[in-house]
Parts: sequence; structure tokens; C-alpha cells
Amino acid sequence: MFGAERTRTLLGPADPARNAAVGSPLVSARELIDRAGATETVAGRRRAHPTRRMVLAAGTLAVAVGAVAVLQPFGEGAPETPAEPPAAAGLVLVPVAYQFDEDPPAAGPQLRMLADKIKDAAYDHQSGRYMYHHTKLWGDPVMTSADGRHHVAFASETKIWKAADGTGNQVMTQLEPQYPDQESRDYWQRESIGRPAATGTPAPKVMPLPPEELRPPSADPSELRERLKVEYGAGAASKWVGTLYGQYVVPREIRAAVLRVLADVPGFRWRGQVTDRAGRHGVAVTFDDREHDQQSLLIFDPKTGELLADELLTLSPVRMSSYKVILDTAWAHQPG
Repeated sequence: MFGAERTRTLLGPADPARNAAVGSPLVSARELIDRAGATETVAGRRRAHPTRRMVLAAGTLAVAVGAVAVLQPFGEGAPETPAEPPAAAGLVLVPVAYQFDEDPPAAGPQLRMLADKIKDAAYDHQSGRYMYHHTKLWGDPVMTSADGRHHVAFASETKIWKAADGTGNQVMTQLEPQYPDQESRDYWQRESIGRPAATGTPAPKVMPLPPEELRPPSADPSELRERLKVEYGAGAASKWVGTLYGQYVVPREIRAAVLRVLADVPGFRWRGQVTDRAGRHGVAVTFDDREHDQQSLLIFDPKTGELLADELLTLSPVRMSSYKVILDTAWAHQPG
């Protein structure tokens, strides 16, 4: 789901994902090729996509730097005006602003404090057969021009209802693409890739889910450490935290256990209060993987300890590979 950059985080003496079941990609390589090469009718005219060679890259999106940080101590009031979510077509992205941008402290003490104070989430008082997740994912995949200078990030919105045996429904909608800078936006819209179609947002694709063996998470620290692959470091742990929260309705006891496990993983730094890309206030930790020149970002709800979002960025210059927001998690009696 997160491309080659995140995969490299997990590579080492052994691949921690070697035994993991990998689902089908949201967009196949064939579909991307068709998307780049197809001719479509827009406003009554035939519009041919460019025939020049396009390079499909799992690489990164360059982003403009300069967002203003929210300078407030942890625990005090949140900013009055949250950032607007990136919903408009052709939006040029900037990094999430960190409260502690320079010399961030170690995250362990703050994660343990958060684990001790979290409250129930809304779904802690629900019941149902199906685990429901509503997510949005940007930057997976990314299309790069042949000269390597211009990028466009495809985006999707997914709603999943999944029972304990893996069965259920998935509804996926392609969203408007986004760009790392104005130059890329202008380039791809000139080339008719990423320009909004006259018909608007494509119809959602509904797909039934086949049976799948699911292993519910445990609050036992040793089992949780194994599940989050912490033996492979903070980069791998970041990836598997995102996977855990994207697949399961995680109860309060396990949310607290996740925070405590992460507190013991070397390398996480505390970034303080942030606003995620859906406009929600959260607290964040990052891990800088200097070997692979990338940074993992996790954003948690400061009240419930739920994972709100995760991102993957390169370190120098500041670039963005992909990011996901979890907009809703719940129990449901019927699939959508």
C-alpha cells in the first residue's frame, strides 16, 4: 500500500512482512497505464493523453516548506482554527507543521503519559458483526514525468466493512489528484493527466471481500511487540501501527498498550500538537531513518489514543511519499 520507499524500511537481514497477507492494490499497474494512455471525451471534444513515456514512481512528492508551527504546550487548548483538509482539486501540499520542529525530545515519556490518561472512544460503547473503517489515502501511487521533475499523486477514499472471518464489502472512490508544487500542477494539467473530468468524481467501486484469517490484536506486551515488528526498529513499527488501526477496531486497553510499546522503541521523537490533514487536532511522533533518508510520522488523538493519520516523508529535501487519514472507525451490524 505504501510503495517501495516504505518497503525499504522493512528490508534488512529479514523481511518482517514476508509472512503477511498482502491485499490487492487500490490501483493496478495496468489501470495506471490505461489511465495514462487512454483517450477520453471531455466537453464534447476528444482528448488524447500524452504519448511520451511516463515513469510510474513509488518515489516521493517534493513539497513546499514553510508552514507555521503551532506553538502550544501539550495539554493546553488546541488552536482555534484547524487547517482545512486537502479536498480541492489540484491542491499543492505542504508538510504538517510540528510544534517541536527543531531538537524534538524523546517520545517515550510523553507516550507513556498519554497511555495513562486516554479515555474511551465512541466505538468502545458499540457492538456489531463488522469492523468499519473510513480512510483516505494520498500519494499511492505517484506518477512522475520522464524528466523526473513533475509529479502527480493519485488519491482514493475507502470504506470497508469486515467481519471476523474477513468477509464483507469494500467501497473505493478515486479522488482528485494532488501535486507537490505549482510547477507540477501546471505541467500535468497541460498534459491532461489529473485534470478533473467533466463528469466529476468517478463512481465508487464496490467489491465483496473474500474470507481471510484475522488474528485479533492482544494487549499482551510481548505479543504486541511481535505484531508491530519492533525488533526491526521504529520505521517498521510505524508501518505496522498503521496496518493495525486500518484493519481492526482497537479497544482502549490495546490502544494504551500500543502507546507503551512504542514508548520503548528507540528513535521516536515527540513532535507535540499538530493538525492532521482532515483538520483534527492530534499529537505526533516521528522516526528519522537516516539510512534510507526518510521519516515516519504517526498522529494520535490526544483524548482516546486512536491513530488519526500516518505519513512517510523523505528527509532532505522535505518530500512526501504517502499519507493516510483514518476518518472513522466503528462497529456495524450490516455491511454498506
